[in-house]
Amino acid sequence: MDLGTALSAAGFREVVWIPDSTLGRFEPALRAEPGLRLLRVAREGEAWALALGLWAAGGRPFVVMQCTGLFESGDSLRNAVLDYRAPLCGLIGVRNAARPEIDSAPGRVEPFLRAFGVPYRWLGGAGDFSDLAAMFRPAGARTGPYLALLPEGGGSAWA
Repeated sequence: MDLGTALSAAGFREVVWIPDSTLGRFEPALRAEPGLRLLRVAREGEAWALALGLWAAGGRPFVVMQCTGLFESGDSLRNAVLDYRAPLCGLIGVRNAARPEIDSAPGRVEPFLRAFGVPYRWLGGAGDFSDLAAMFRPAGARTGPYLALLPEGGGSAWA
């Protein structure tokens, strides 16, 4: 199942994102899905703020960014998910996940999310987003955020 189909199946209507070299290749699938609206932002902190506004207005936003952008957007994430308790969901590309010896970012993602109290789950490396659809299907009933972590680089099917 492609990313666009999985997000539609889970009931999301807006995708707020900043594509990187790995995540950007999913744009055709997102654009092809008739029920999704793709919204780009200039900075990752804006992604959480926009998603919060969409959620407050009755939307079903899904945020997509790379892990380094997640770090940059910490204050906005904190405000949206801890102060407003918005049930925002997203996909975080974890660059060099299989090669932590060349990049400090992958080893910081889980401690960062635990510090914010944001639940998460790693996606498998099969290149199929079926797990994502199942993972987020109950998202409408959530009282807080939930993130999927996508391993990037190092020979995975997602690379």
